[in-house]
Amino acid sequence: MASFIRTPEEIDEEWLGAVLDRPGLELIDTERIGTGQMSQSHRVRIRSAGGEPQSVVVKLASDDPTSRATGVGMGIYYREVAFYRNLAQRIGDPLPGCHLAEYDRAEGWFTLVLQDIQDSVQGDQIAGCGVDDARVALRTLARVHAPVLGDVAVGTADFLNQPDPMNQELMNALLAGFIERYGDQVAPEHQEVCRRVGAVRDALMAEQVPPLGLVHGDYRLDNLLFGGGSCKVVDWQTVSWGPAVLDVAYFIGSCLSVDDRRAHEEELVRLYHDELMAQGVSSLSWEQCWDGYRRQCFPGILMTVVAPMLVQRTERGDQMFMTWLARNAQQILDLDALSLLPEPSAAPPVPLRPDPGDEGRHPPGPEPLWNESWYFDAVADDESLALYVRLGRLPNQGVVLYTAAICRPGRPSIMLIDPSAPLPDVDDDAQLIETDRFWAKQLCEQPLERFAVRLRGTGEAHDDQSGPLRGETGMPVEVELDLVWETAGVPYAWRQSTRYEIPCRVGGTVRVGEEQSSFTGVGQRDHSWGSRDWWAMDWMWSALHLQDGTHTHAVGIPQLPGFGVGYVQRDGELMEITSVQASEELSSNGLIESARIRSEPDALELEVEPVAFGSLRLEAPDGRLSLFPRAMCRVRTTDGRTGVGWVEWNRVQSS
Repeated sequence: MASFIRTPEEIDEEWLGAVLDRPGLELIDTERIGTGQMSQSHRVRIRSAGGEPQSVVVKLASDDPTSRATGVGMGIYYREVAFYRNLAQRIGDPLPGCHLAEYDRAEGWFTLVLQDIQDSVQGDQIAGCGVDDARVALRTLARVHAPVLGDVAVGTADFLNQPDPMNQELMNALLAGFIERYGDQVAPEHQEVCRRVGAVRDALMAEQVPPLGLVHGDYRLDNLLFGGGSCKVVDWQTVSWGPAVLDVAYFIGSCLSVDDRRAHEEELVRLYHDELMAQGVSSLSWEQCWDGYRRQCFPGILMTVVAPMLVQRTERGDQMFMTWLARNAQQILDLDALSLLPEPSAAPPVPLRPDPGDEGRHPPGPEPLWNESWYFDAVADDESLALYVRLGRLPNQGVVLYTAAICRPGRPSIMLIDPSAPLPDVDDDAQLIETDRFWAKQLCEQPLERFAVRLRGTGEAHDDQSGPLRGETGMPVEVELDLVWETAGVPYAWRQSTRYEIPCRVGGTVRVGEEQSSFTGVGQRDHSWGSRDWWAMDWMWSALHLQDGTHTHAVGIPQLPGFGVGYVQRDGELMEITSVQASEELSSNGLIESARIRSEPDALELEVEPVAFGSLRLEAPDGRLSLFPRAMCRVRTTDGRTGVGWVEWNRVQSS
């Protein structure tokens, strides 16, 4: 915090020399640049002894108390500083270099010292841009989005998931004042667009369809610096995680004249999509991209209604917001996007369902940790045995991570683990794997309805069920599985990632050594694909089944209290979980002694008793380590219902 300042008067040679690690530099002059209303930016020209003049940009909180209070209250100052500290390096070239990023949580002041993009030209939001500059901006946007699109580990960062205080009630209160102030400058049909969007603001913002990614949130000309056939992206105060295509619709709708947009709209969206593909993204089809573009053209309306009512009013600001609103509202009308709005009600968005075509393999992205995983678990009806199988394809490493566990309360756990099994041919629907230790295959016999898993091999029996967490070997034992997972509920697709989960009934045979038995029980299976860094964060995952027929799946992340993914369903009725709170008691050997899981909005609270473990120790190629004390569990609700299932805790050991 020694390098933290609040006002431009504090910019001096000693301070800047310390920030840039250039003692003895000369401060030539300082000038305010830009017309930002939420913050202030200053170009500072400097010179080292005997050197040529250079410059940096110092960005500070607004000197207007109203704007500064808004910046603090909406968390936008914190977002930008956290973005530069945590994520900017991964995005790379489309961003200016950052020398300093500091935030005072107590009072909400911040200091950024950024590279000055010399000889660049800042875009002009009022004038708009031509098609050539739009092409540059959209190619750049694709390069911003591509490195982290669909990356769940990035998407759970707290600064990308800040609470949004702008709910529907507040939005409509501001809209009333907006119409009163600007009504004579807004065409009647555009006022109607504002009212229609405002009426469903909460449901609209809750509609998220994967793949999700980084959202700049204010990607427009005032925040772009053009030069040399490219541009740099600044002002990351509205950064979040959500549908990345939002930025595309926001830019095209706000920055082009109506005539230019109409003439080049599809061409520009295709250019963005083609550049994503060129950067190695494979998770967004053209059809998804265009549909997302139409569905995400509303946030510009929200911005142009809300922002002018919360920041210091200026003549240029009024002109900008009126020009912007007219362009954006007409974009919505031309695309017939109002027909895509959810119904104006308090009902939550309809849960997503997986596509039957997604049961197969997907083209890999370029990330080293890109992975496609099929996971199957089960617990016998008599609770005498539980098991799971996971096949994880790592095509960019040329291997499969294969894991199988058979667990019996009070008896040794059986683990069969191969972190580098041969990668089955991409055209092999059965994904056959043969090694000197095991033979395995799996086949989707009916999409979203029936999946068969078969395995023969030599596992390791662990009398101490915590042994696998320490990398200990067990006694060899022959195992065989011949099982089928049949759907027994509603298949559920995540909004946050390319992943779906399906509750099932499971039947077949299980053999351990000389013991072979028929198996019937409850279970769940899931399928996910994309960049998956298991060593980036802790989590709690669960798939549980109550005796009254209720199935629940919940994922919580300790670093994000209140974050939640999953469902509670019974008799074909599914309620989507939006918040999960989980806690656990850890024993000295690394296993979990007990746990509690509470999910919202259903207020389902579960006491969790682990009774057998199929634990896993997983080491990353770079040496990072995660421990997974995965357990067969009994559960009890606060109203007395009981059930069984699997719970997985990921406990990152090093980074």
